[in-house]
Amino acid sequence: MSARDNILARIRAAQGKPPVPGDGERGEVRAHLAAHAPSPRPRAADDFIACFRERALALSSTFDEAGTLADVPRAVASYLRRNNLPLDAVCWPEHLELGWGTAGLSVAARAARDGDLVGITGAFCAIAETGTLLMVSGPRSLATTSLLPETHIALVRADRIVRGMEEAWQLLRAELGVLPRAVNFISGPSRTADIEQTVTLGAHGPYRVHIVLVGL
Repeated sequence: MSARDNILARIRAAQGKPPVPGDGERGEVRAHLAAHAPSPRPRAADDFIACFRERALALSSTFDEAGTLADVPRAVASYLRRNNLPLDAVCWPEHLELGWGTAGLSVAARAARDGDLVGITGAFCAIAETGTLLMVSGPRSLATTSLLPETHIALVRADRIVRGMEEAWQLLRAELGVLPRAVNFISGPSRTADIEQTVTLGAHGPYRVHIVLVGL
């Protein structure tokens, strides 16, 4: 039993519950969530893709488009060259076979380390209402790839853009069932205004977030 499991088991014991929730208890929770009336929300945009782009640009993200995954290496290479950025990168394992070498890039599928300047990831989904990327942790979706490098390039499928946070959580529960260890929301480059209320990019993470929309 992990430390986390031990802590949760002790909390459940104090509530008079068994150490691990059973199917009945999980079913009750799912039924409660499904029956819960939604809170008031702003009117939804007619075009989720256009809304996502608008919100993300306002957060200092940048954009490219790729018709298919096969077009991604060329789009990424063009972005890096336009901005005089390194042509070496790390990526999630699922993206290693995209043919980066044909675009003049050297890409390794591993966790990012100190000194890696460009990280290429996917995204579980994207949220139109806020221009946000939703990332889930896992052995094939390494969090360091989006957090450590100065430049984060995210490949976002157009059909994975949802209206808002509510739909993002619904999709996560429906597809993953059990929540991952970490869920990260990325809304543009890292920033802070702690020092003299002057906004500084790259304070706690990437200086740049570049989004490649795939499948338009």
